[in-house]
Amino acid sequence: MIRILIFLAVVFALGLGFAWLADRPGEMVVTFNGYQYQVSLMVAAVAIVAVVAAVMIVWWLIKALWNSPYTISRYFRVRRRDRGYQALSTGMIAAGAGDGALARKKTKEAAKLIRSDQEPLIHLLEAQASLLEGDHEGAREKFEAMLDDPEMRLLGLRGLYLEAERLGDRNAARHYAGRAAAVAPQLAWAAESTLEDLTGRGDWDGALKLVEAQKSTRQIERDAANRRRAVLLTAKAQALTDSDPNAAKTAALEANKLAPDFAPAAVAAANLLFKQNDVRKGSKILEAAWKAEPHPEIAELYTHARPGDAVVDRLNRAKKLQELKRNNAESSMTVARAALDAQDFSTARREAEAALRMDRREGAYLLLADIEEAETGDQGKIRQLLSKAVRAPRDPAWVADGVVSERWAPVSPVSGKLDAFTWRAPMERLGQLIDSHEDAPAAEVPVLAAPAKPAKEAEVTDHPAVARTIGEAPIEPKSVMGDDHVTPVTAAAFAAVPSDAEAVEPAEEVIRLPDDPGVDPDEEAEKSPRRFRLF
Repeated sequence: MIRILIFLAVVFALGLGFAWLADRPGEMVVTFNGYQYQVSLMVAAVAIVAVVAAVMIVWWLIKALWNSPYTISRYFRVRRRDRGYQALSTGMIAAGAGDGALARKKTKEAAKLIRSDQEPLIHLLEAQASLLEGDHEGAREKFEAMLDDPEMRLLGLRGLYLEAERLGDRNAARHYAGRAAAVAPQLAWAAESTLEDLTGRGDWDGALKLVEAQKSTRQIERDAANRRRAVLLTAKAQALTDSDPNAAKTAALEANKLAPDFAPAAVAAANLLFKQNDVRKGSKILEAAWKAEPHPEIAELYTHARPGDAVVDRLNRAKKLQELKRNNAESSMTVARAALDAQDFSTARREAEAALRMDRREGAYLLLADIEEAETGDQGKIRQLLSKAVRAPRDPAWVADGVVSERWAPVSPVSGKLDAFTWRAPMERLGQLIDSHEDAPAAEVPVLAAPAKPAKEAEVTDHPAVARTIGEAPIEPKSVMGDDHVTPVTAAAFAAVPSDAEAVEPAEEVIRLPDDPGVDPDEEAEKSPRRFRLF
């Protein structure tokens, strides 16, 4: 566009010049070799312009003839390069499609037409062709050769990382990922693998620096970066609690500031503040976290903030938590536990039953069993509540990759992923029990003399009420007909056992223990047509 404007400006200037000469008549006399030439100014100007144009044309022709060999060679060189890039493009497409033969063919063709030092992608195509042909050793050699080229270094590290992952060599894979992350922290694969390595070794400061680099390069969003920093700072605070309490408190407070609703950060910060006798600030942190999401660890630490408090004072602090989060099962269970410790059985029973109405789970039934044992000692009622606890959904716990943990951890013990633990209810018992016996032979299925428990689940007999009951009156698996031998239950018979929702035909004669309370009214209500209740 600029050249067109310049050309138009020159033409316009020449037109103005010729117009100016035409308006001013005159003659020009030239004497040469005894002759005198007389012409007008216009003719002289046209002649000068023609001479200049002729000289320029002659110079262009001479220059074109002089440069013709170079022009011809450049034409063939460009044509050869275009053919090479076409072969390279076809080879990359074939490698992506999994056509190893075509990829190898186009690799050789591209290498003949293009120099590999001018186009590094030829090395990548050769490595991809080797991988498709199963020559992993040759591919690793190509990737290692890429490390010497600054433009291809990251690509070579990526290829070596994938090969190490394929071979299962986690140390080598993390080594290559660490080298790539040091050069380019914006690479997600390198940063994630390096972060797992740092957190696995407990290098929380190094992990924090890497997360900060990810945030500065805008690889992750601000909220995600704050969440990761909160998790890492919480882990750092837990690691420094005994060795450096001040540094641990600083890290925990920063983690709580980044994620106020993150229960482990709030618990870590409040615990360190309580150890330094700053009960007021620690209580405010726990109250804010409780409002966001009630958690039993928050309730436990909040009610025992002052070790010298009486049980009535702890009950009052539990009621204060309940006021902050009403109509919540965790709030009611917190008050029920504190009331049980204070021997306020009516309040404990009322709150436990309220929690059970809001969320029927194992912990509520076990708490009711504790209350029943402390208040009445009715062993029949206690066993009935414990049997319900076995069938009830499990309490929420920290779960990551199928592993259930009583305590929060910053990384998963299975995959090593950061912030993998979530607070939720684990898998149901009944589904696990049926799956475990579904394909087992009849001789291997245990006798259903006592409720079975799934793997990695706390024994119900660990409960004090159960231990007391078993200690006083051991129950032997006897047959109802009086036989000394109990026939093992097969998988088919186990599957045929009716559920709680199915109607069971009454037997002609029912044998009960002396302290058996009989049919629970709640179970009768469940078997009868359902009625909708507001509370």
